[in-house]
Amino acid sequence: MLTPHQALVLRIDEDATRPAITFYDDAPGPTQGERIEISRRVLGTWVAKAANALQEGLDVQRGSVVLIDLPSPHWRTCYWALAVWAVGATLTLDPHEGADVLVTTDPDSSTAEDADEVVAVTLAGLAREYPGDLRTGVMDEAREISSFGDAFHAWDEPEPDDDALVHDGDRVIYQELFAPAQWPDGSRVLVSGESAYALLGHLLHALATGSSLVLVRGPAPAADDSRMTSEGVTLRA
Repeated sequence: MLTPHQALVLRIDEDATRPAITFYDDAPGPTQGERIEISRRVLGTWVAKAANALQEGLDVQRGSVVLIDLPSPHWRTCYWALAVWAVGATLTLDPHEGADVLVTTDPDSSTAEDADEVVAVTLAGLAREYPGDLRTGVMDEAREISSFGDAFHAWDEPEPDDDALVHDGDRVIYQELFAPAQWPDGSRVLVSGESAYALLGHLLHALATGSSLVLVRGPAPAADDSRMTSEGVTLRA
């Protein structure tokens, strides 16, 4: 069984410098106008740091439940999802009472009150700390994640029939995460206006086919958007 983390490592070994994700933030707000490009190697580093934070800092392991409550499409959603799968845990997109960990931009929500542990995520690419007050025990990703290692080694591996993803009550097990390939290898795929569940499917498909994602948060780019031409987009998800 190929896991998402193994697939990412294979893509890094294949060509570490190729883009994995290019992100445009077109949504109104403080990060509007950001463009961030992440190579396979850099994505691997973000995943390793987040996975080490989960495994070493928050005691997440195989069978733990991690609720991700982040915008979509967004590059931070991608590396946190891959980090959850790297430790062999269950990623849920459904509100979950008593989730072992909640990864969120809103650490004061009612959902956060029900989680055992909370990670506060700041969306800005160059953020160095969460821009508000955090209650005791909440991990400030922007401040703390850099202290975790750039290499990751899982303490345990998921079994094929372990739950990998939960969405609207439906469960996907690890051996069924990768759908049959629908994209030509090496595609450059535009993703805009997609749910987190759809985004994760595209992320996995990109790993399976050696493709890369161009994520646009906000209105879908027009067909004649010059940025998509310059990015070499070949498909729209």
